[in-house]
Amino acid sequence: MISLRYHAVSIAAVFLALAVGVFLGASGLSDRVLSAVSTTRDDLGSQVDQLTAQRDSLLASQSSADQFAARIGPSVVKGLLPGQTVALVTIGATPADRDAVAALIGQAGATATGTLALTDAVTDPARADQLRELTARLLPSGAQLPAASDPGSLAGGLLSSVVALRDGKPQADPAQIQAVVSGLASAGFVTPGPVPAPANLVMVVTGSTFSGPDAGDAAAVPARMATELDRGAAGAVLVGRSGSAAATGAVGVARADRTATAGLSTVDDVDTGSGRVAAVLALREQLDGKAGAYGSGPKADASVPA
Repeated sequence: MISLRYHAVSIAAVFLALAVGVFLGASGLSDRVLSAVSTTRDDLGSQVDQLTAQRDSLLASQSSADQFAARIGPSVVKGLLPGQTVALVTIGATPADRDAVAALIGQAGATATGTLALTDAVTDPARADQLRELTARLLPSGAQLPAASDPGSLAGGLLSSVVALRDGKPQADPAQIQAVVSGLASAGFVTPGPVPAPANLVMVVTGSTFSGPDAGDAAAVPARMATELDRGAAGAVLVGRSGSAAATGAVGVARADRTATAGLSTVDDVDTGSGRVAAVLALREQLDGKAGAYGSGPKADASVPA
């Protein structure tokens, strides 16, 4: 007769067998999982190493290309702008970019008449109404503002009377020009400094992208400004650093509306040697009555003008 003790021992044996089976099965599964994870880890590590090597190679190639462009740049632009004058308008630009393009402009045979440095207040939406009011109040007699109401276009129309020659002649006398710049500086829209002499060509130098919830509106200010300067002078070029062709960069905003900015040339990588050469070549292009988009960003027609 099977006793209660036999049943208890049998049940205990069954549970012990189950426990042993689970343990052995789990051990085998863990080994397989660990093996798969280790293999995946090794594969990912190999891919990271390959991508790192590719990145380093691309950075080295870019550095070599920049050095090459910097060395041959003066030869490429030599004599392209004989006797021309170029005024620089900066907003968010680095001193290195400004000085580099100014040097190439001189090597092209042109004279950089000076720099008008705008502050970040120009792109501040909170101060847009103040800028609109100021452009109307400071406008020299005889000059006209564009029909547009956005602050970039209005500021561009005002600055055109200061830095751009129209048909080879200044649009305002020295006293009026000084009054405009002093008024903008007093309001915090322009950095105090020497006033550039009016020039037949204008280059607007910007940074990369704008940030914040109003980044698109901020980027539109220098884009519209450059468009009005182009209309007021013999030609204008808008340049920005790498990334400026994005939707929150001035170059990107200008390229997004090619109908409105058809006469304006743009360069989206002025922080590189080739971009600086392209900027000066674009000034020559403007004198020839042409325009284009250059660099390595979206909607660029080519890396440099033909």
